[in-house]
Amino acid sequence: QVQLVESGGGLVQPGGSLRLSCAASGRISSIDAGAWYRQAPGKQRELIAGISIYGSINYADFVKGRFTISLEMNTVYMQMNSLKPEDTAVYYCNAQVRSDGYSRNYWGQGTQVTVSS
Repeated sequence: QVQLVESGGGLVQPGGSLRLSCAASGRISSIDAGAWYRQAPGKQRELIAGISIYGSINYADFVKGRFTISLEMNTVYMQMNSLKPEDTAVYYCNAQVRSDGYSRNYWGQGTQVTVSS
């Protein structure tokens, strides 16, 4: 059973930083691609950043220069700097995981990020 377990969320002041982690557990061969999404209250879930094992990385305009996504072994990270109150949301990781010869898509459980003074 493959699971994505997120950690690293919390309360931070404006201008602060957080590092989110999304660790894949189970019979994992590799993470072929990973992404982070977020959903604020009353809004739709939106894509923040994506990364593949082939080296391609993309960011939404509203996080460019502030957030950095990375993929190391079986964990997807997102370093978030210069956080703003409008970054407050539940953050979800998504990953295309190769396990037992199959590639499947999984979601993490979500982690709350609150940016407030």
